[in-house]
Amino acid sequence: MVKPSRSYRVFQGVNGVILTLVVVVTLYPFVNIIARSFSGEREIRAGEVTLWPKGFNLTTYKIVLQDSMFWRNYGNTVLYTVVATAVAMGLTTCYAYVLSKKHLKGRTALVGIAVFTMFFTGGLIPNYVLITSLGLKNSVWAIALPNAISVFNLLVMKAFFENLPTELEEAAQIDGLSTYGILLRIVLPLSKAVVATMVLFYSVSFWNSWFSAFLYMDSSDLMPVTVYLRNLIQGATGGSNAGAGTEQLSQVGANIQAVAIILTALPIVCVYPFVQRYFVSGVMLGAVKG
Repeated sequence: MVKPSRSYRVFQGVNGVILTLVVVVTLYPFVNIIARSFSGEREIRAGEVTLWPKGFNLTTYKIVLQDSMFWRNYGNTVLYTVVATAVAMGLTTCYAYVLSKKHLKGRTALVGIAVFTMFFTGGLIPNYVLITSLGLKNSVWAIALPNAISVFNLLVMKAFFENLPTELEEAAQIDGLSTYGILLRIVLPLSKAVVATMVLFYSVSFWNSWFSAFLYMDSSDLMPVTVYLRNLIQGATGGSNAGAGTEQLSQVGANIQAVAIILTALPIVCVYPFVQRYFVSGVMLGAVKG
């Protein structure tokens, strides 16, 4: 075994220090948010909360979690995220697979149409009129369909599919598989990394989205949890600033933003470790012999 040189050991030390500082700088805001969500109003307003809760208080959590509307809206968020992500993945995967075929006629035009939508949209009012005229208001489709394809995600999947060995698809064709069979039984199993990444991107986007529901949903029973927490923040901070709140309302106004961030981000944080393993897995290892 070759002994590392002195310069290499110095590099490792400096690299370790720099990465440690990056981790500390990255984690500090999250730890501070968690501490603020469990702290008392006086300590928060005095700026005494850093990495540990002070004046431990669960008032805001109790108010939010005991509200039946919160759980109804949370259920809506889960439904919207699951349905919208499934629709987005189906359309994006099919579109990307088609665009990855260089022999496809009109491929350049299809790519151009997709890229065009990155820079130009119909505008808020035309989109609202379109969704209303199609009868999609007050339904999950008002959230899922207008945002079904992210061009960035589409181009990432297209580039991944283009790098897959053509020999695998040719062998599958010889064995009698159709185009859909090749996609489902050959391409997708080898694309777990990019599929998992796109699922994460889409699910986070739909989970955090609030404006589409705010625009297309008329009833509070149909709103996602992000709109519920937005309204709660607006009401608590507004009432607190106006000096018209009780002691309980003042506590809510002090740490409602931190509580909202925790409650919104927690499910994604819990799911992320199960998806992360696909990011670094060698999905193509051993796929082509010889």
